[in-house]
Amino acid sequence: QVHLVESGGGLVQPGGSLRLSCLASGSFFSINVMSWYRQDPGKERELVGSSTSGGTTNYGDSVKGRFTISRDNAKNTVFLQMNNLKPEDTAVYYCNAEIRNTYGTILDYWGQGTQVMVSS
Repeated sequence: QVHLVESGGGLVQPGGSLRLSCLASGSFFSINVMSWYRQDPGKERELVGSSTSGGTTNYGDSVKGRFTISRDNAKNTVFLQMNNLKPEDTAVYYCNAEIRNTYGTILDYWGQGTQVMVSS
């Protein structure tokens, strides 16, 4: 069984920073793409950014220049550094990972989400 556990959410003032972490644990062969999504009530889930195992990153337009994704492949962890946070960044942030199991099958996993609230 594979689990993704996010941490690092919380309340921050506009202009502040937060760093989210997502740890993948369990039995698997490798992790391909790790991504962060976010969802605000009443809105669709949107891609914040993603990182391949080789370190190639991709970001949503609304966070480019403010958010940075990084990975520690040895620790099966992905990070999301969020700077210059705005009230519109308020959402539940979800970690997603494409994981290859020991049979070679690639499956999609989601974390439980961590709340980020940007407010003065």
